[in-house]
Amino acid sequence: MRQPDTTQPAGTQRGNWIRLRTMIVLRWVAITGQILAITVATWVFGLQLPLGLCFLAIGLSAASNVVAMFVYPENKRLSETENLWTTYFDLLQLCFLLFLTGGLNNPFAMLVLGPVVLSSTVLSLGAALFVGATALALTTAMVFVHVPLVTAQGTILSMPDIFKFGHWTALVIAIVFVGVYSRRVTTEINSMSDALAATQMALAREQKLTDLGGVVAAAAHELGTPLATIKLTSAELMEELEGDQREDAALIREQADRCRDILRSMGRAGKDDSHLKQAPLSEIIREAAEPHQDRGKALSQSALSGDPGGSIQPVIVRQPEIIHGLRNLVQNAVDFADSAVWIETMWTNDTISIRIQDDGPGFPPHLIGRIGDPFMRRRRDGARGHQRPEYEGMGLGLFIAKTLLERTGAELTFANGAYNGTRGSGAIVEVLWRRAMIDVARSDTPSPALTPNQLILP
Repeated sequence: MRQPDTTQPAGTQRGNWIRLRTMIVLRWVAITGQILAITVATWVFGLQLPLGLCFLAIGLSAASNVVAMFVYPENKRLSETENLWTTYFDLLQLCFLLFLTGGLNNPFAMLVLGPVVLSSTVLSLGAALFVGATALALTTAMVFVHVPLVTAQGTILSMPDIFKFGHWTALVIAIVFVGVYSRRVTTEINSMSDALAATQMALAREQKLTDLGGVVAAAAHELGTPLATIKLTSAELMEELEGDQREDAALIREQADRCRDILRSMGRAGKDDSHLKQAPLSEIIREAAEPHQDRGKALSQSALSGDPGGSIQPVIVRQPEIIHGLRNLVQNAVDFADSAVWIETMWTNDTISIRIQDDGPGFPPHLIGRIGDPFMRRRRDGARGHQRPEYEGMGLGLFIAKTLLERTGAELTFANGAYNGTRGSGAIVEVLWRRAMIDVARSDTPSPALTPNQLILP
């Protein structure tokens, strides 16, 4: 999870998200603007335009809209291919109109940017490049081939060559820059959106697991009395019965013990009791690291006070965000460690810090500033992928951990350790809180309400 070599899989399908109705409305707006522009140019400014061909181009666009409205339902979503050809048709129709109305001498030539921006935002990279290349080619062609603008007096309206060259240069730069800019920003937004959705799913899963552990522990507690009764009764029957009946009573006692052991093991997470919604910091870390204890790497945990007098270990709320975030950090360290991972906890009167270090190769120095971004494309060490076959992820591990822990007010720092002969120079992740933010003993931290224990009747 430190540096997965995968890209944003969901982002390539966003071309399927656009509704046909949206494209139809945008096209009607464009048709209305084109009709108004041609009408004003003809009747107000007296320009001599090939009206037949102009209205033919506009009519084709209107006809395609009418057909789409009657053939397809309003809630139809265009596929990637359909979206591409819809955008491509709009680009060709616009460039044909520009060709009939002066080419780059027409100030509306800047509207070529519309289909380019749309393709860069919603289509795949190949489709966006195809639309952008077509826009560049048609814009360049209109410099040399176009129907000139002629006034009522027969005067040809044309910009000087130097202005025409400047207009073409500006359009080319705008097509490239706006296309790349839109693509980059949209990719970042989509990537973050996908990663945040995955974070919400991870948090919901952790919350369900916590709740399930509480239910199981409560069930174990409630079933303890009837199981004890069964065990006592079966013991009495064993003393009174003989032969096969005695063996049956022994079997009942044995199965009762087995049920007790199963419920005890399932309820290790603790009963959903108000007192157990908070726990010492070291216990929270132990719970977070527990799934990775038996993965072949030595996990050592230490806790100490950073104050000269030795302040009491903080008791914090068992928030799913903290447990799942720390668990991801420990998993990442175990994945890339050579043999050992160290988890050090330190607290003072003002702060609480958790430091997780492994003895692996460490983070690549040139990527430390990007650690925690979703969907990083390159692994820290491609040759080490065989050490972590159980966790083939999408580059969300550190992002989820960072996002969840920052929700609780933590600050995360990623670095590489200096070689000291014992721990090597592995990766280091430090999580730091202001103690008042998570310590239940501090006034500005809400503590779970403690309720009296309920009387359980036999």
